[in-house]
Amino acid sequence: MPDRAHTVTIDPELQPGARNAIRDCLRLKPQERITIITDEFTRDIAAALQCEVEEVGAEHSVFVLEEHAERPLTDMPPIILEDLAQSQVSIFCAQTQRGELRSRMQMSDVVNKHRIRHGHMVNITREIMLEGMRADFRAIDALSQRLVERARAAQRIQCRTPAGTDFAGEFSPTLKWLKTSGIITPDKWGNLPGGEIFTSPMNSNGVFVVDGVVGDYLCQKYGDLQETPLTIEVKENRIRDLRCENQELLEEFRAYTSTDENSNRVGEFAVGTNTACTHIIGNILQDEKIPGIHIAFGHPYAEHTGANWVSKTHIDCVGRDFDIWFDDEKVMEKGKFLV
Repeated sequence: MPDRAHTVTIDPELQPGARNAIRDCLRLKPQERITIITDEFTRDIAAALQCEVEEVGAEHSVFVLEEHAERPLTDMPPIILEDLAQSQVSIFCAQTQRGELRSRMQMSDVVNKHRIRHGHMVNITREIMLEGMRADFRAIDALSQRLVERARAAQRIQCRTPAGTDFAGEFSPTLKWLKTSGIITPDKWGNLPGGEIFTSPMNSNGVFVVDGVVGDYLCQKYGDLQETPLTIEVKENRIRDLRCENQELLEEFRAYTSTDENSNRVGEFAVGTNTACTHIIGNILQDEKIPGIHIAFGHPYAEHTGANWVSKTHIDCVGRDFDIWFDDEKVMEKGKFLV
């Protein structure tokens, strides 16, 4: 029997973000079914989401991970995957633990197979519910559409920052640009809060200074990197050199990006488009949506971008205060869009 997320009281401050998620981003209909996957830590946010689902009147299931398996998960519990396959809409609203990427990829395999409108709220917090999840996602979708049309026509995108980033990606028409603006369709599940366009680059070169955050479990451990940025030198789409004053972070990032043969390969090149995100908060879920460039090493979302390689890992890298050029057109200056 599925669990319930409801606590004794629903925090009213969480409801605007929950309403955005259910009604605007996922556009849940009364005749549809939704699966909500959460954990003990995130149960209050899941309760707010469940409250909105009940107002819509849709059939739903709620699963609290700790009630079905020990954490960290080695695999997503079969009962959850079976339930998920019956739904048209789903949300993963939980915190990550080290080594759980495989279980989330199992979930996304079901989502992709059944073309489920899926909202991925991994590491969601109250702060994000009060900031990024309160965005006007229709306006962000319009901005993202303008940008993705320009990006699809661009052969080269270059970015620079005051911290020392000087990085460029080269793109192929055989590799697709995708828009995940928060308005989620069956074609591509998306993170919530949404607000980015991305592809897998044909090639990339230069220096990328991570003075924002890095992804996966390292984000929770190290947070905002402004005081000890990680400098990554990339040549022909691969990490050539890493530098950081924080030796522990340096070694952990090096180990993560050495997991398999493609863990050190640039798999994602993205532009954040959520204008409600105005500052680094130390959480990759929101920080990668800040207007600017972020890149990721590892898995290139091949099932969507058309890349012909895979990886067991995926780690995002976020910087600050970008100038960006699509070919010769400047589209951002000091972190502000010019389009």
